[in-house]
Amino acid sequence: MAHPDWFNGAAPSFGPATARLLVVGLAPGLQGANRTGRPFTGDYAGELLYPTMIEFGFAAGAYGARPDDGLRLVDAMITNAVRCVPPQNKPTPAEANACRPHLVARIAALPRLRAILCLGRIAHDAVLKAFDERLAAHPFGHGARHAPNARDVTVYDSYHCSRYNTNTGRLTPDMFRTVFAAIRQELDGAA
Repeated sequence: MAHPDWFNGAAPSFGPATARLLVVGLAPGLQGANRTGRPFTGDYAGELLYPTMIEFGFAAGAYGARPDDGLRLVDAMITNAVRCVPPQNKPTPAEANACRPHLVARIAALPRLRAILCLGRIAHDAVLKAFDERLAAHPFGHGARHAPNARDVTVYDSYHCSRYNTNTGRLTPDMFRTVFAAIRQELDGAA
């Protein structure tokens, strides 16, 4: 093992079981959750995700890129479609399929769940498959909103908040905020 002092395991979800929002990422980052044990902590994506969640009231405290920074989630939980860090940070369809029962169980264990934010197409596909939905009926698109059949949960899409997407301008902080604003508006209307 290259780093025996790292977490190096299936990253647990982060946030309260009473959450109405579930943020679903791709997989634990090698330098992030694989190292720290907390999703999006210690990798670049957390530098956009957590301040945005704080801005919209889904987190409180200060994000310090460490699991002991005191940050806590408010009415939100974060999990991943794939539970362990994949080789070259690219999960295979087989890995996503193998991890789907964990995602299904995570969704089922949130009794107040009303919204799911999918960070990227892999998360989107995993969530829709967890609901036994046809992907063609719910195409991925940044800012897209989906209502799976017979569910009281709205699924939102965003490009992943990765360094690549933000550096290339595919995802800007304003684009990310727009998705969170829509989620906040829906949850506040349902409160």
